[in-house]
Amino acid sequence: MKRHFIIALILSVTFIYSCTQKQEQKSPLVEQEVEYIVEGTTLKGYLVYNENGDAKKPGILVVHEWWGLNNYARNRARMLAELGYVALALDMFGDGKQANHPEDAQKFAMALFSNVQMAEARFTAAYDFIKSQKSVDKENIGAIGYCFGGGIVLHMARAGLDLKAVVSFHGGIEAVKPAEEGKVKSFILVCNGAADPFVNAAQIDTFKAEMEKAKVQYKFVNYEDAKHSFTNPGADSMGTKFNMPLVYNEKADKESWQEMKNLFERVFSK
Repeated sequence: MKRHFIIALILSVTFIYSCTQKQEQKSPLVEQEVEYIVEGTTLKGYLVYNENGDAKKPGILVVHEWWGLNNYARNRARMLAELGYVALALDMFGDGKQANHPEDAQKFAMALFSNVQMAEARFTAAYDFIKSQKSVDKENIGAIGYCFGGGIVLHMARAGLDLKAVVSFHGGIEAVKPAEEGKVKSFILVCNGAADPFVNAAQIDTFKAEMEKAKVQYKFVNYEDAKHSFTNPGADSMGTKFNMPLVYNEKADKESWQEMKNLFERVFSK
């Protein structure tokens, strides 16, 4: 009886030790708060990647919604790192500014839309930063953006920045300057909510005609019943708080993320 008790005790201690070891296992993700300066303004980004393996990885820029670089943008960067990419959630507003009210968000966004050169400089600085990382394959850079950020990545693709692919999630699609034939180097994926009141049918027709005329490789996906911010689980509370048409749509969220994954696997495998 005593012998059985000792064996049971040893097994119990071994099990507890094993569980503790598993809980203490270090995450393979390296997360870093980073800074870079553009024209005297400090931009505060979030860099994340999987430290396992020596092979260089594609770099993906993540452009935040008009709320600024918050936990949602950081989470998307982590999700990309878990897929094997080096992700930089960049700061377009400067000094890590975030908005808690639509009026402030609009001010931050309009400051960039009214100064396109500054917006381009800030994005390009993040682009140069991620390319400088030793773990990044400099020939394979992409970008994704949400809402405000979606409009930014589309603009940078139109401007001819060397991005293999850009993905806009419920972003603005109107052009500051329309795409020109031979200038766009990116495959463009637009994931749009068919019920988004901020993007109308005329804008969609214009966008598609622009892409066709410039002979851009693109795909436009409309998600039925999806409204603005359909990828963000926090959209409902913000929509209710500020009486805005912001609604999370789990189906559209998952399907659009899969569209992005399929595109990245295709363009970065070449």
